[in-house]
Amino acid sequence: MADAAAEPPVRLVVGLGNPGARYARTRHNSGQRVVQALALRLSAPRFAGRYAGEFSEARGPRGSVALLVPTTFMNDSGSSVGPAVGGLRITPEQVLVVHDDIDVPFGEIRGKRGGGHGGHNGLRSIVQGLGSHDFLRVRVGVGRPGPGFRGDEADWVLGPFDEPVVQVDDLLARSLAMTEAVLDHGMDEAVARFHARPPGERARARATRPDTPGTVPEVGGGDS
Repeated sequence: MADAAAEPPVRLVVGLGNPGARYARTRHNSGQRVVQALALRLSAPRFAGRYAGEFSEARGPRGSVALLVPTTFMNDSGSSVGPAVGGLRITPEQVLVVHDDIDVPFGEIRGKRGGGHGGHNGLRSIVQGLGSHDFLRVRVGVGRPGPGFRGDEADWVLGPFDEPVVQVDDLLARSLAMTEAVLDHGMDEAVARFHARPPGERARARATRPDTPGTVPEVGGGDS
């Protein structure tokens, strides 16, 4: 396992989603909700409009960390993230993007360093905005639609969760925990910790409400 000190510290955490109340509780806004919860955990100052998004800075476990929720639509996320990275004078390797992922089964979380966009329009735009694939990702598993779903993948991610609230709360709480682990210990240790779960643990986790609240205040300003 790599030493966290050998990894550059994360200086920007981005939560992807679409602006406005219409999309606030959809699968596609999972990343946004996790970063909103992270702001509370870090006692970050109130979000303010900056870099075509809602922006705040807080003290993280390895120094200053900025939090950004783009207020562009998902497919234009790079026009928010790119200027933020430039303004903060950081590298793509110091950026952590939290996003929904249909290729990860519902209830699971995956961490990743670099790689392609996998058809995710938010990631595609960020790759274009940064000119790099080398940012970190926390992939929140929302799963693919079942055979009875009427619509395409866009309809699926832009819809609300079908699963019970307790299961969604658990998913978001564990996504927050993995995000915090990346900030504290680095991606390699976070992956080792969250990718390996004992048999039956997932079912037990879904059956009980987590200590970390899954409902967090929505970021303002998204409709402007």
